Formats: sequence, C-alpha cells, structure tokens
Amino acid sequence: MNERKKIENRLQKKEQEINALEEKIKAARVYVQALRDILKMLDDELSEANPESILRPGSAVAETRLAILHKGAPLHINDILSILGKKVTRESKASLTSSLAAYVRRNDIFTRPAPNTFGLIELGHETVEDSTTEPPENFGGFGPPQSLDEEIPF
Repeated sequence: MNERKKIENRLQKKEQEINALEEKIKAARVYVQALRDILKMLDDELSEANPESILRPGSAVAETRLAILHKGAPLHINDILSILGKKVTRESKASLTSSLAAYVRRNDIFTRPAPNTFGLIELGHETVEDSTTEPPENFGGFGPPQSLDEEIPF
C-alpha cells in the first residue's frame, strides 16, 4: 500500500502541474490575441494615413491622386483626364467622377472644392458644400397671384 500511496501522490502533483501550465497557456493566448489586436489597430491607422496602401497602384483613381499631388492644387475633371492621357468624353468624365465622388462622400482621400474639381484631404483641400441641393422657392409653380384680378395662365 505504501507504494500505491507514493504513486497517487506523484500523479496528483503532476495533474496540479498540468493544470498550472494550462492556466499559463490560457494567459499566454490572451496576451498573444491582445498583441494581434494592437497590430491590427496600428495597420488600420497606417492605412488611413497612407492612401497609397488603399488605392490600387496603376488605377485611374491612384493616378488621379498622384496628378493632384504633383500639381499641388485641385484639378478639374477635364484636366485630370488629359493628364491621365484619356479622351475627355462624357463617358470617361462620368466614370472617373463617379469613382472619385465615392471617396468624397466617405470623406476619404479626395475632396470636391468646386463642381467637377477634385482635391486631396492630405493637401488640405476642403470640400465646398453644394448650396444648390434644393430648387428655388417658386420652382415648378406660378407663385401666388398678386391680386384677385390677375389671370392664371391655363
């Protein structure tokens, strides 16, 4: 029986040792996950600060960014297309304007300081709010008659 007791004690100590090691492993895994989360946050901050990592190299949008950077000032869509070596057609203007406008709406990389003109947030160009979003006061109507004798045109 004495031998059995010794073996049981050794077994109990090893199980306690295993439990302690498992707790250390759990703590280490939590620590590793926290470090991964921090790295991910740093990568997100870096990508926000670095538009080159967001835009696909060689794309029209990336080339537009480079053209505006080179000029140092906002560019009209016609100028952008000319710099990119593309024909200034209704379709090419609509396509590139649509792509750039998506970034402007998200307040990401590009701004629209004037109609059909694009700048860069990183250069401090600001988007001017479009004041023509609503029609004029009497748009689409004849307005109230000035007097009861005035004829309404029908």
